[in-house]
Amino acid sequence: MAAKRLLSESCSDTDEPKEKRMRPKTSFASVIGEAVMVNCLCTALEPVLRRVVNEEMERSLRHRLRSFSRSPSLRIQAPEPSTLQLIFPKGLSLPIFTGSKIMDKESNQLQVLLVDTRGDQMVPVLLPNPIKVDIVVLDGDFPSGNGNNWTSEEFDRNIVRERTGKRPLLAGELAVTVRDGVASIGDIEFTDNSSWIRCRKFRIGAKVAQGSFQGVRIREAMTQAFVVKDHRGELYKKHHPPMLEDEVWRLEKIGKDGAFHKKLTTEGVNTVQDFLKMSVVDPGKLRRILGHGMSEKMWEVTIKHAKTCVMGNKHYVFQGSNYTIFLNPICQLTKAEINGSIYPTHNKSNINRAYLENLVRQAYVNWSSLEEIEVVSNEIGLLTQSDHMVDQYPSHQQIMVRSFQQNAYLTDGSIEGYMPSEMQANSGNWQISQTYLNTPIENEIRLNMLESNSDDDLTSPRSFITGG
Repeated sequence: MAAKRLLSESCSDTDEPKEKRMRPKTSFASVIGEAVMVNCLCTALEPVLRRVVNEEMERSLRHRLRSFSRSPSLRIQAPEPSTLQLIFPKGLSLPIFTGSKIMDKESNQLQVLLVDTRGDQMVPVLLPNPIKVDIVVLDGDFPSGNGNNWTSEEFDRNIVRERTGKRPLLAGELAVTVRDGVASIGDIEFTDNSSWIRCRKFRIGAKVAQGSFQGVRIREAMTQAFVVKDHRGELYKKHHPPMLEDEVWRLEKIGKDGAFHKKLTTEGVNTVQDFLKMSVVDPGKLRRILGHGMSEKMWEVTIKHAKTCVMGNKHYVFQGSNYTIFLNPICQLTKAEINGSIYPTHNKSNINRAYLENLVRQAYVNWSSLEEIEVVSNEIGLLTQSDHMVDQYPSHQQIMVRSFQQNAYLTDGSIEGYMPSEMQANSGNWQISQTYLNTPIENEIRLNMLESNSDDDLTSPRSFITGG
């Protein structure tokens, strides 16, 4: 058995390849050594290989760029900037309050125009197809500086959205269609004020709706920057110009329920018309009502604002047995007929003027009973256009001087500057007393002399005429 096993093993050994029998066994130390050598080789070759690759890529790119520059058909040309732009042709009516319709400065609906800005003038542009335009709110600080070359992306980034939990900032017709180069914007209004953004101002912008126009860029439109106030502030807004029937606190420097307002209403000056009438007939009294709290500068501002009031065509008639006078809505004399004689504007004698001024005072006292008529504005003008009456809104110092002069109707017991010339011939029939003058003639005109209550009360009228 042992001999047989040895024989078989010797036979099997002869069948195995010679290489297998002669293969040396790999040791762990030799494997580590080979790995270290390969790593060192790669580290040494890496910078060389990178430099070679970069040089080849740069050479290839330079070659391709030279071929582009030599071929005009392959050159890339920068597009010219578009000259089409949307604009708001008119400014806004200010101030703007939340919940109030936004109008232009002529109280009309806002409009958007499409124009070509090429050249010195903006020329309207008519596109073959209508385009859609979105109305948005912009930050008042956009664009920065005086730049007008913003991009569409910059415009979009400066659109202001509503505050968290609030309604959309702008409500109403926010998408319009431009046809024939123009679009009217319907009713739009702000739902929130502008106090919560950094600059405290908004702008209204208009941009072409996405996908509405496939062509050159149409630049966006924007209004001037403005403040949006809460609607409750509108309750205290001043009117420009004021109306005759407006409450008197609508005038500048007179605050609603303020000291000046309370003083005026206590004296029956409730409307702008009341204020103007008193400023014409008895400016000194009006000045005293307002008191020293209203400075000279404030007085001038208030009077200047009141003077912008629209008078309209209404006139008022005050008549007696021998006279008829015509007054405009603020008690200025426009026409007078005395004993059948018409007193024109060029007649400036002291006698006629003084008499007419007293008739005006009585008309003022009886204003509610005057007859109201409609008169074309250019039919009659102010009658008493003289040094004495032309300054309808004098300063406080002028009031004191004027009042003293116009109240000095009696001097040294004689009558001066009062009776019309027609009555002077009968002056001998008049009986003079300290308290009143009475005439027995058919005119039945009585002159009452009312003395001032105090030495400094120079503006209280000392005389007025009552017709029998």
